[in-house]
Amino acid sequence: MSTQQILDPTISSLSTQATKPASVAGGPLRVESLDGLRVGVLENTKRNAAEILDALADGLGERFDLGQVVRRTKRQFAMPFSDEQLQDLRDEVDVLVIGVGDCGSCSAAAVADGIALEANGIPAAVICTDAFEGNSRAMAKLKGAPDFDFIVTSHPVANLDDQGVRERGRALVDDVVGRIVASAAAGAAR
Repeated sequence: MSTQQILDPTISSLSTQATKPASVAGGPLRVESLDGLRVGVLENTKRNAAEILDALADGLGERFDLGQVVRRTKRQFAMPFSDEQLQDLRDEVDVLVIGVGDCGSCSAAAVADGIALEANGIPAAVICTDAFEGNSRAMAKLKGAPDFDFIVTSHPVANLDDQGVRERGRALVDDVVGRIVASAAAGAAR
């Protein structure tokens, strides 16, 4: 009798080095402040994702003295990070904002990416739209982190006009700060 091995195509070796994100064991990973940190923004090629993250980064820059904004693009939004992508983020950012989950597969993948990053010690804020909150929660549960906290914004994002994109990005600043900064009030009075 022969045995067969079934491989999970949704994982990479780096994304599974740690079995669970720190957020499962002791609350979400957080930093004391974004001052001086390299803040990554990872857009997934969905319409308006890059623009919203740019507006969000501008808002973070007004609140904190950011060390650097590192922009990255994930071209295959429904796939997990490759080892190279994950290693690049480990080397280049201190915290990461992932967005925007605006469909079922990209929302689920964004949550899986956030969990993989936190398992590698990088605090992550993942933005998904409310229409796909169920997909996002299902992925968190599948990844063994059912309480992984992601940010939910109104659906859709793709059809916002320029002003709507800027407003949405700015409106997400408080949520992102609340998700990754231990003392969210620290950056509120600039």
